[in-house]
Amino acid sequence: MVFTQSHRDPITRKVVILRHGRTTWNAERRFQGQENPPLDNVGIEQAKRAADILNHINFNKIVASDLQRAVITAEVVAEKSKQQVGQNIGFRETNCGSWQGRTWPEIFAEDPETLTLWSTSGDVRPGGTGETRTEVAQRFVTAVAQELDQVPLGGTLLVVTHGGAARAGISELLQLPRDNWGALGVLTNCAWSVLTEQPTDSAQRWRLDEYNAGSLPEPAIGDDA
Repeated sequence: MVFTQSHRDPITRKVVILRHGRTTWNAERRFQGQENPPLDNVGIEQAKRAADILNHINFNKIVASDLQRAVITAEVVAEKSKQQVGQNIGFRETNCGSWQGRTWPEIFAEDPETLTLWSTSGDVRPGGTGETRTEVAQRFVTAVAQELDQVPLGGTLLVVTHGGAARAGISELLQLPRDNWGALGVLTNCAWSVLTEQPTDSAQRWRLDEYNAGSLPEPAIGDDA
């Protein structure tokens, strides 16, 4: 499906949330957090494949976390349309404290209880001094609101971000109960999620159209449409 203007609801907006391509640290199961490793060759190819599909969407704005793995992914997607890529630190990955740069097995050997709780979406501070998932979600949602201010009704915003930040942010946008945040699975490198703004008379609400996807959503026809 192509997101042409005729397929857009003129009174709502969409947000496409894309995880960055793979890095060597991803392949090593090494915590990146707010450290700044670049994409590896696989990650570059993943970004190119994502761009081939996502370039069917006429994005009104493209914005990325300021960490280079997100910026490079966004620039690959934006290259064909020659759009500028904005940066917003609100879309950064979770600060994981002393866990950053270390592998899962190393951390598990030292602190299995905290790592297990964190990996099941517990609201704990990773690495002792890192950010809780609630803190990450709040800054992510604030950043979405900031960027949407520059997107017209009927428009689409592309956010290029990180796995942990995206899961927390999407959970908060959907107003999921905190205990249910773990219901959303781990995001694949260069997979995306699509959310559609819901017109209401009160607080802003969102509908999840795609999650951890590698294709664009097809029109859905049902009794509850």
